[in-house]
Amino acid sequence: MNRQHLQLVEAPTESLDEWAWFCGHCAVQAPEPPLPTARVCPSCGLGLFLETRVDVLPERDDAFLVVDSTLLIQAVSVHAERLLGVTEEMVVNQPVAELVVPADAEARGSSAFAAAVADVMAADEPAQAYVRPWNTFGVRMRARIGACGPPRAALVVLEAAPRSLRLVKA
Repeated sequence: MNRQHLQLVEAPTESLDEWAWFCGHCAVQAPEPPLPTARVCPSCGLGLFLETRVDVLPERDDAFLVVDSTLLIQAVSVHAERLLGVTEEMVVNQPVAELVVPADAEARGSSAFAAAVADVMAADEPAQAYVRPWNTFGVRMRARIGACGPPRAALVVLEAAPRSLRLVKA
């Protein structure tokens, strides 16, 4: 009888553990790590530079939130303000569940999104979930969730439409 044996499979050569710096307000990328004394974005003057994995890194037109370990919102991008109809001043230090909730609350319960955010901060492995604004039904947004910092937090990038369907301004 010929039995198959387990064998070691090599991981892909592309590194998903590459990290990059971005502004927590306008998403502009820093070409190199900012100095600890110069973390304020020179482009918008409003956000601090944060570091995240490149596979979660927001683009300039992405809406995103930065959520701390207690699930409180610590930053809101300029595009998230428009998408969700809020200002950063209104939602900073508010629970993320007061802004976005799971799109399908009955599938895994209302804690599924919060659990995904907490898991990402603990494991550095990105996740995704489908969410909606807390006061709007019939809207589904894919959320890419990854760790960011310093200080340790979760980056939640909201994709209102697939990238291939977004309108590009000429």
